[in-house]
Amino acid sequence: MNSRQQYADYCLDIYGQVEFVPVRGNGSRLYGEDGREVIDLAAGIAVNALGHANPDLIQALNYQAEQLWHVSNIMVNQPALALAKTLTDLSCCDRAFICNSGTEAIEAGLKLARRYALKHFGAEKHKIVSFQNSFHGRTLFAVSVGGQAKYSQDFAPLPPGIVHGIFNDCASAEQLIDQNTAVVIVEPIQAEGGVRPASAEFLQKLRQLCDQHQAILMFDEVQTGIGRTGKLFAYQNYAVEPDIISLAKALGGGFPIGAMLVKQRYQDGLELGSHGTTFGGNPLACAVANKVLEIINTQQLLEQVIERSNQIKAYLTELNYRYGLYQDIRGCGLLIGAQLANLYTGQAKTIMQLGFDYGVASLIATPEVNRFTPALNISTNELELGLSRFTQAVEHFMANQA
Repeated sequence: MNSRQQYADYCLDIYGQVEFVPVRGNGSRLYGEDGREVIDLAAGIAVNALGHANPDLIQALNYQAEQLWHVSNIMVNQPALALAKTLTDLSCCDRAFICNSGTEAIEAGLKLARRYALKHFGAEKHKIVSFQNSFHGRTLFAVSVGGQAKYSQDFAPLPPGIVHGIFNDCASAEQLIDQNTAVVIVEPIQAEGGVRPASAEFLQKLRQLCDQHQAILMFDEVQTGIGRTGKLFAYQNYAVEPDIISLAKALGGGFPIGAMLVKQRYQDGLELGSHGTTFGGNPLACAVANKVLEIINTQQLLEQVIERSNQIKAYLTELNYRYGLYQDIRGCGLLIGAQLANLYTGQAKTIMQLGFDYGVASLIATPEVNRFTPALNISTNELELGLSRFTQAVEHFMANQA
């Protein structure tokens, strides 16, 4: 009996994992307990931004492990301070709260926004405006703010004061954002919602409405941040600055960490004792994140992200020319979605699973969208091999559609 077969005997079986069980990784290659090699075009859902077993990250982690693992947040630790300084220096924000995950970064930002509104405007200004098909994490607050009922409806009653507009619809946003709005939260690209980029017009409208109604604009960059789109932050692709940014995933290159960044004018939304974390900002995670930022924030690597993006899109376009599998190929940088043609609706997971049979790991964003989020430093050879294996999976899929 392999590990996947044993899983449900000891763990809550809530993920629906594939049969492939990795035991080792190197770069963009995974090796399973059955000896098979898989080219990784998923990177832990956009997490392993520098691949598996990156030697620079290992060195940073090992060095810190010999110095200091954990201290209470009643003490300052140097790796956390260095990370906060780097993130604020490189972004439009001025202060950082370091935590353990994207969900925690979302929670911190939303709590700060509501508390800021309460302090400065009163209890009526508490509304949170989010958007349909968004995803902001798995806590009760986060799934309530997220715009997908499948993640929240079974946990009702949900926290009140949250409304959902239509993504990329300026009129919908204008209808919902008013004097009682504390915060507007949006993903520059709806990753779990089908890899749907926000339009510049839409984000600019949100900025204008937040300024008009003295509301905070919060960007969820958990998946788009730290180089994923070819810029260090996705907001840099738009002529829009948010007031709060949530980060995680790529920030630790595979080591769990998250961060909430905020502009100075809103920092008193969280003050002494109003929020906290036991493990957030721990020296191990921050040491790794500091090295991740050092490597990713270079012109060479960010330009490579765009080159690899163009390579994937061209490959998928050619594949689509041959098979007519997709109706749309979209995304930015190395966050790419391919939406199935109506004839094949609901079968994205089948194609993903076939990919593992042929030695390539990809993702789905919805049942209709195949998603690709490889390591930002994936080599040309690894990418070409992974895409050729994905083609074999597609050929298998198409042969069974006749």
